[in-house]
Amino acid sequence: MEIESLAALDDRLADGTPLRGLRLQHLDLTGWGPRLEGRDLTGLVVLGGTVPTDVTEVLLAGGAIVFPGLADAPVDPWRGLYAPEDLYAGVEQGYAGTPDARAYRWFVDAALRTDAYATLVRAIHDDSVTDALDEFVDARSVVGVMGGHALHRGSADYRAAALLGHRLAEHGHLVATGGGPGAMEAANLGALTDEADRLEAALDRLAAVPSFRPDVTPWARRALEVRRDVLGVPHRSVGTAMGSTARSLGIPTWFYGHEPPNVFCDAVAKYFSNAIREDGLLARCTGGVVVLGGAAGTVQEIFQAVTPLFYATGEAPLPPLVLVGHEHWTDTVPVWPALRALAAGRPMADAVHLVDDVADVPDLIRG
Repeated sequence: MEIESLAALDDRLADGTPLRGLRLQHLDLTGWGPRLEGRDLTGLVVLGGTVPTDVTEVLLAGGAIVFPGLADAPVDPWRGLYAPEDLYAGVEQGYAGTPDARAYRWFVDAALRTDAYATLVRAIHDDSVTDALDEFVDARSVVGVMGGHALHRGSADYRAAALLGHRLAEHGHLVATGGGPGAMEAANLGALTDEADRLEAALDRLAAVPSFRPDVTPWARRALEVRRDVLGVPHRSVGTAMGSTARSLGIPTWFYGHEPPNVFCDAVAKYFSNAIREDGLLARCTGGVVVLGGAAGTVQEIFQAVTPLFYATGEAPLPPLVLVGHEHWTDTVPVWPALRALAAGRPMADAVHLVDDVADVPDLIRG
């Protein structure tokens, strides 16, 4: 149904397959008017992309429905997933001018919060992200790593989170986080890095700018330098086919726009709706969820992950939920006793775990 490349559209035209019911998503159709002219385009839907006036006339005459790009919005609602460099374009001149910062300001603008047009743009955008994300993670074992945003680069806990992400990716899992700073950045960094010595070098370089506070700009610049110069990861467009080999995925939200996205991801699925984002992140963690130290937001994610485990019948193996940090989760934030009480006598009892060392996590995660 969805055509996401000009090559795929060319194949359809070459073999004479009817175009009825197809969705052309985010394509540049410049010069395609003559190839489409005179065809039955009834039911063909064109979603965004570049559609010059002459091509639009051909499409409409043939019976197609054309949804153009939407003006006055800081995002392209049809684009789907982002590369980190897409969100941080122009950061050399300061974070405030980047697409990520502009999208956040637009999102929190009080005059637009209930505006029907802005609401439509956000809904289309998030649906496009979900559609692309489904294709990206298809058939992969996805392991979620949750944890607080306040963890500083250079700390022992940051390094441990990075080693965890690296080990999970080396075991063939796609590591997914909330895509923000702190523990999330560390896990994405470790997952993206394919060599242990490069990871150590990256950790050393990043420690010089430990936090995104008080200024996101140097924090983001240092990370982009490390991604390019230490990890050797090029800037590349994100395609759904990349998902079969991807190691690191970030799923952040502009709802928490004060927490900038980290750049150590193969792809970034950034949402306006935090509710859709949180549910989608946890639902895609087919290989399990690992929870590092955190506070209110992390606790919320724990119990969101627990609910389907609690109501499970036990007819199928349950994805594990692994909490890391005995003292933190039993004394500082006593979540573990609540989990054990909920799990008593239920299939989920065998799916929840508490460990002290991230080295113990990979053996508890499903293959």
